[in-house]
Formats: sequence, structure tokens, C-alpha cells
Amino acid sequence: MKQVTIVCDGSSLGNGRGNPRAAAAALLGFKGIWKGVAEFLGAATNQQAEIAAAALGLESLNEACSVTLMSDSRYVVETMGGTWKRKTNHDWWSRLDNASKRHRITWKWVKGHDGHELQEAVDTIARKTAELGRVDRDMIDDVVVSVGTQEI
Repeated sequence: MKQVTIVCDGSSLGNGRGNPRAAAAALLGFKGIWKGVAEFLGAATNQQAEIAAAALGLESLNEACSVTLMSDSRYVVETMGGTWKRKTNHDWWSRLDNASKRHRITWKWVKGHDGHELQEAVDTIARKTAELGRVDRDMIDDVVVSVGTQEI
């Protein structure tokens, strides 16, 4: 099985207010080479965007992999690790469950906005996708180029 790292993040601008604009993003790393993906979600909460980001990263893999999935969302990491119970967002969790099935996953929490270069990069992709209201492939590629080649 390929060893892959996924760093993911969700963004919901206006979360809890009238018209949120949410997006999910993930960076997929294999042997130090990174690829970025994003999805504009429209009206969704920050927690829903975080779940979608993890699902998006896993869905982007073409084969079963051994995955280290890093997220700044304790909600996602602790729930998928079995520590927290699912009380809401069942449709979103179902998507993540389906995306997880064929992979062997280690869930890792990383502190957000704390200088972790890859987490900051994926946060930028998610936030800008939410701001734009669409996926901008050129913006994603620019962020990935700024990350360069690096192993975790």
C-alpha cells in the first residue's frame, strides 16, 4: 500500500450567520510531492466543511492507501478516532465513512494557525475557495508550488 499524507481544512465564512460560504480543501502528499484539491460547498457550517475536507482528500486517492490524515479539527479527528459521538451532521459523516472504507487511516490533529506550513497552505486554499465561491485551479497550483517538495 502506498504511504500518503493528507492535510485538510474547511472554511465557512459567515458561519452561524445568514449566508455562509463554505469550502473544503486538501493537500495530498506522496514521496514529498503535493497535489491540492478543493470543493466549494455553498451554505455549510465550519464543522461540515471540516468533515467534507477530510472526505475530499480521501476521495481524491485513486487506490487504497495507508494514509496519515492531518486536520486542525478536533471534531473530525476525535470523532473518526471513536472518542467523540456523532450527534449531528449525519449525512456529512456518511460521506466521510464511505471515503474512508478502502484506506488504512491514522488520524492526527495539528494545531491550526500555528505556523504548520502545510496546514497554513491548505487553510489558504479553503478560505480563498470560499471567498471566490468556486474552485480556482490556478490559485491552488500557486499555493502548492509555494509548498515545494517536502516529506512529513
